[in-house]
Amino acid sequence: MKKNKKIISVILIIFIMLLNVVNVYATEELDINAKAAIIVERNTGKVIYEKEAKEKNYPASVTKVLTAILAIENCKLDDVATVSESAISNVPTEYIVAPLKPGEEIKIEDLLYALMLKSANDAAYVLAEHMGGSVEGFADMMNKKAEEIGCKGTHFVNPNGIHNDNHYTTAYDLYLISNYAMKNETFAKIVSTYSYTLPATNKYPNKDRVMKNTNEFINPNSGFYNKSVKGIKTGTTLAAGNCLITEASENGLDFIFVVLGAQTANSKFTETSKMLGYAFNNYTLSSVAKKGDLIKKIEVQKAKKDNKELNLVISTDITAMHNKNINVKEIQPEIVLNENITAPITAGQELGTIKYSIDGINYEAKLLAEKDIQKRTYEKEIFIAIIVILVILFLMLLAKKKKRRKRRRR
Repeated sequence: MKKNKKIISVILIIFIMLLNVVNVYATEELDINAKAAIIVERNTGKVIYEKEAKEKNYPASVTKVLTAILAIENCKLDDVATVSESAISNVPTEYIVAPLKPGEEIKIEDLLYALMLKSANDAAYVLAEHMGGSVEGFADMMNKKAEEIGCKGTHFVNPNGIHNDNHYTTAYDLYLISNYAMKNETFAKIVSTYSYTLPATNKYPNKDRVMKNTNEFINPNSGFYNKSVKGIKTGTTLAAGNCLITEASENGLDFIFVVLGAQTANSKFTETSKMLGYAFNNYTLSSVAKKGDLIKKIEVQKAKKDNKELNLVISTDITAMHNKNINVKEIQPEIVLNENITAPITAGQELGTIKYSIDGINYEAKLLAEKDIQKRTYEKEIFIAIIVILVILFLMLLAKKKKRRKRRRR
């Protein structure tokens, strides 16, 4: 019997140790070797990990995210651009091209697929010249758009990320640009596509220009393939190192991951894979409150006696994104009621606010009256008072009559 107790005790100790190991794994810090990195949840804007996220870095071809969204916003997909000699000759020999031909007439949509899948640098120059009149003119458009999006550490001088010391950005700014771009359905469709074949044109009669996505997370035949990933762009130069922006969604969570300056072509995917695991293993969504839930009961002043109590209900659903270690049921909200809540009140009337602070994010909603509350009118009391006064007056009159009769008798 004693031996069995010892065995059970040992098993319990091992089980507790395993639980502790799991808990440590769930909350361990990320070890990212890239120069800069960031993870942001798109719906809340919460940064769950960052490394040198606002430091200046060279972006290489992830620059093309901004080029693409500008083209989508400023052109029609079936617009036709003409390939210039400069768009071809400006691309250094070691950089990727579609290839396009001088004088070739090609649709904007086809250029976008060449730009974002194969990362064709000639396509970037064609788009830049088509929209901005020149590379310099388009760079001005890029910098203006980046500023509008909220970028503070970005300055671009070309549409494709071919290295230039004055062409730089930050991991955080690339999150802002990517988050903005991924809200566009056309952009999101393009970057989630694995393969696209350019049609024959006036200068290129064959249909053999197959644009395959350089993003291994999108390639179903790759060891890095991940069905949660929806895009968006790779980039590599000697100065920038290996760069990757990734958008992935799972179980209602939607993250953007940025890696800049990874050491090898594969490491940008292995580093991002670690970040994907960290985000989805450690964070979750929890329902905090449902629209119409009872939050608080109050007593309304100047209301009818039988209708003074009022339920305050929440105006909308609240769902929180948080670390799995946090128990949202233990979070106490901050409730602020309007001053001088008195009748009359209409159902649905705003009477206060409620705020939940969960894992560094504030979630706020209105508190609404569940029903009508009528004002106390005192009609009944006035009626009774009048009756009482009349009765008193009547009794006083009777008393006077009695006194008169007594006097007459004397």
